[in-house]
Amino acid sequence: MKAHYFEEHGGPEVMIWGELPDPEPQPGWVLLKMQAASLNYLDVFTRRGMPGIKVRFPMVTGGDCVGRIVASNGPLKGFTIGDRALINPAHVDDRKGYFEMMGETRPGALAEYVTARAEQLIPIPDNVTDIEAAALPVAYATAWRMMVTRGRLCAGESVLILGASGGVGTAALLIAKSLGAHVTAAAGSAEKCARLTALGADATLDYSVEAIHKFTLRTTGSMFNGGGFDAVVNFTGGDTWVPSIKSVKRGGRLLTCGATAGYEPSTDIRYIYMAEMDIRGSTGFSRDDIVACLDLVSRGTLKPEIDTVLPLERAVEGVALLEERRVFGKVVITADAAGSSGTAQ
Repeated sequence: MKAHYFEEHGGPEVMIWGELPDPEPQPGWVLLKMQAASLNYLDVFTRRGMPGIKVRFPMVTGGDCVGRIVASNGPLKGFTIGDRALINPAHVDDRKGYFEMMGETRPGALAEYVTARAEQLIPIPDNVTDIEAAALPVAYATAWRMMVTRGRLCAGESVLILGASGGVGTAALLIAKSLGAHVTAAAGSAEKCARLTALGADATLDYSVEAIHKFTLRTTGSMFNGGGFDAVVNFTGGDTWVPSIKSVKRGGRLLTCGATAGYEPSTDIRYIYMAEMDIRGSTGFSRDDIVACLDLVSRGTLKPEIDTVLPLERAVEGVALLEERRVFGKVVITADAAGSSGTAQ
């Protein structure tokens, strides 16, 4: 089969578009023909190499995948050969202390064929397209878990979302709006802020112009006068961490699911105890989180923001867009150019 893979860590130059053996499903697994796969910064981190995570070479990245079942090594429950399915990319066995992530610790979706455990397959409603479904697990289900399962965001609450123009950021914005929250979306340019307004943000912050905590003080007032946000979403870390802490209102919460700009930031404990805030971490997603997002899309409550759709052979171009921060929403890879229309099949 044709696939995008790498045999050593490094920059984009280590990516290879070439032939790999067709994967064979183990007992209890299925073989699927890839229909659509969405890109995430996970693909960049995996290729570069991450501390503590051992990658087996050759590695095919890509965590999000919709496929059509072509073979099964064991019984299929709720599916038949030829059905399309969304794959839950994460597999966790708490009893054995085992975690596996598609496209990170085992081969992923940027290939003509993929394998998955039968239990990882999730049915896709007929009115949800391959492209929409493929956009959901890593970005939207992560945002859902952070904001709803863990964050308990409610209608009428105020939320500040940092890094709102990327995959998780746009997902967080759309999910928060679907819940009835008042959303302030932050990004690093006037152009991105304008697009966030068009996407539904009630207010925006261009943090290339105004510091986060100064914006919060100017627009909401001081913490002791009721200022700040009910929830602040920060999955970047680094230099944004302390300004985020300063932007949480008394009794509010700081929500995080990542640290793309640095995982050892300085902090200011005074704001944590003076605001009596909760700092809630969220790791990835569960099957229920993915299903919740699928249901929202099926009901028309949520429409994933898609930036670019590319055929499989051009997937490296999509990864470059992501790595260079030239993406608003999601980049989706389809099995071929004909699949880029995004129609359910």
